[in-house]
Amino acid sequence: MGPTGQHGSQGEPPSVALTGGGGQAPGALRAHLPGLEPERHVSDWGRSELVEGALDRVVYDFLYHYWFRVEVDGITSVPVDGPALLIANHAGALPADAAMIAKAIREGRPGARPVHFATDRRFGTVPGLDMLLVKAGGVNAHPANLHRLLFDEGQLVLAFPEAGPAQVLRARYRLRPFQRLEPLRAALRAGVPIVPIAVLGSEEAAPVLGRLGLSRLRRLPLASALPLPAKLRVRFLDRVAPGVQIDAETLGADLRSLIQENLLEMVSQRRSVWLG
Repeated sequence: MGPTGQHGSQGEPPSVALTGGGGQAPGALRAHLPGLEPERHVSDWGRSELVEGALDRVVYDFLYHYWFRVEVDGITSVPVDGPALLIANHAGALPADAAMIAKAIREGRPGARPVHFATDRRFGTVPGLDMLLVKAGGVNAHPANLHRLLFDEGQLVLAFPEAGPAQVLRARYRLRPFQRLEPLRAALRAGVPIVPIAVLGSEEAAPVLGRLGLSRLRRLPLASALPLPAKLRVRFLDRVAPGVQIDAETLGADLRSLIQENLLEMVSQRRSVWLG
């Protein structure tokens, strides 16, 4: 390992010092990190309590209780305190599933823990959307950001590791390979538990009907302008404490199989897309 603070291999976060200047362990150094002062309404990540609270009251609450009528299983898998990486299947043209997962945690866990969203770098190039995502809890999925959130700050981070754009409706609930592995690598490095999540209903709530474009490299989805009132079911699975010997690729394949198995079971038990 090189000197403290130097970068390792390309794309890796800065190495964590094993001891501080006075021989302190990493856990002892967490107390020196800047916190959120009571009079502040914006975190160091740009998350705004005012914006997030307004979205929750005006948008999320209506969608959660009346539009999607979200049904939640296994919420106790989310730790009351301490860090965890949340991994879910991602579907549809609109990111309603991320907001509803975060709302389920606020509704079902004491203390209304905030959830940080690991966002794709391409969203940072969309004017207006990038600012709104940051204020609502989005964080660029850079390895250093994820490591700080999980290891240093002990936060909850939600990520969608499937590769590629949202799938068309005819391919719904067939999980794509997990190729966005930065969150899994960060969780392994930080030694934090992982909570897999299976989401049913988002494929029909924001269906991708097809793709429009002149190039196979950039094809725009054809989707409904507003989310449809499909009933959403969010199943939090048992926490996974990965062993130190496992790699992110193997872990990703195992988690994908676990979520896929639960999705198929949930689909087989569903009587109606709209009524559940």
